[in-house]
Amino acid sequence: MSELDRQVIGARADELLPGLAAQGVEVVAMTFVDNSGVVRTKAVPLRRLAAAAASGIGASNSFDFFGFDDSICTGKYSSGPVGDLRLHLDLERLTVLAAQPGWAWAPADRRDQDGAVHPMDQRSLAKEAVRQLAERGLTAKLAFEVEWVVTAENAPDELAGRGPAYGYARLSRHSDYLRAIVSALDNQGVAVEQIHPEYAAGQFELSVGAEDPVGAADTSVLVRETIRVVSGMHGLRASFTPQFSVGGVGNGGHVHLSVWDGERNLFGGGDGQFGMTATAETFSAGILDRLPALLAVGAPSVVSYLRLEPHRWAGAFAVWGLENREAAVRLIAGTSPNLEVKCFDHTANPYLVVAALLFAGMAGETALPDPIDVDPGSLSDDERHGLGIRRLPATLADAVSAFEADIVLHDCFGAPLATTLMDVRKAEIQRFAGSTPDQITAAYRWAH
Repeated sequence: MSELDRQVIGARADELLPGLAAQGVEVVAMTFVDNSGVVRTKAVPLRRLAAAAASGIGASNSFDFFGFDDSICTGKYSSGPVGDLRLHLDLERLTVLAAQPGWAWAPADRRDQDGAVHPMDQRSLAKEAVRQLAERGLTAKLAFEVEWVVTAENAPDELAGRGPAYGYARLSRHSDYLRAIVSALDNQGVAVEQIHPEYAAGQFELSVGAEDPVGAADTSVLVRETIRVVSGMHGLRASFTPQFSVGGVGNGGHVHLSVWDGERNLFGGGDGQFGMTATAETFSAGILDRLPALLAVGAPSVVSYLRLEPHRWAGAFAVWGLENREAAVRLIAGTSPNLEVKCFDHTANPYLVVAALLFAGMAGETALPDPIDVDPGSLSDDERHGLGIRRLPATLADAVSAFEADIVLHDCFGAPLATTLMDVRKAEIQRFAGSTPDQITAAYRWAH
């Protein structure tokens, strides 16, 4: 980042100050997401906005090695307590927080002291994937679905809001709460498309409109943190963990993705399967082929694999299908066709998910196999073998092995980040060696 760049950014921040002050903003929180999927933050008073945008705020580079439980592992690229980075908040995404009076929020990029992008900055990697897609003359639109469960603040281990799955009884009981979430997000510029009770007790789901990939990851962070704050205001506590309790239905972090050539959605209007274009098919095949490795990014926690089981609509098999909710990759038809990746969850860093999906799609070279129009878990082993259906990794260790064997993803991520990601994963695996499912779910319950 040049001195001229800093001056331009600082001047832009100064222009924003009167409007922010008029809206009552006194403090600005900036966030980044670590390799364990935890949203970390630092905040500055409003008068420090220009400095935070142009010159950044100090933050240890040890965050690259943080676990979900705040433990710090070691690894090849660790410098321990030595060194520092700068958090540069993104003024273009600066948002006044409707549910936190006096506060605004913005995502941050991590840079070194000279302003160069930190090689392990996840948000910058997502930007690089978008840039490489643009070199092909293409753009992408993404959206993250958000599922969560709530408990009463005074009973944090017991799900609240019991009632029929998708039932109006549960919605009406929590109507003020759900309305407050939608209202806050609307005031923050988030395009909420729907909100409803989900299958499990105490579970809800919220969908937002598709946007540019990095913006979609930003929105995912903003949505979850807004839900968390509004929940507390209503005497509730929100958990986005993949598996709140053993045997229960988990929270997914489904990703919806489409690829565009100008104004044309390449997932519709083509001559391929279900109207896809050849580009959309190849892109989808790239994701499908690399799903085992992608799980180390999109389902990156030991607890993820308690959710990723057959017959739970989680996508436990590496198959795709039209409107097949047991397929890991589901093609959604209609006026805005898109691909839904169902096997990911909210312990993932959304910026890494964006980068991984785009890199995998761009690396696609083969045609899609035949779609599957049944629950693959209902087939016998012999039937699945005959159809070429693979079970996705059933443990984080297997997903790590798949990622480490994938040269394309390793090179796209860069050695420092790719290696460090797996160092963090291996530390987590070791942390839970010999643990029971109950112990695992309890440990993660409130981390995300």
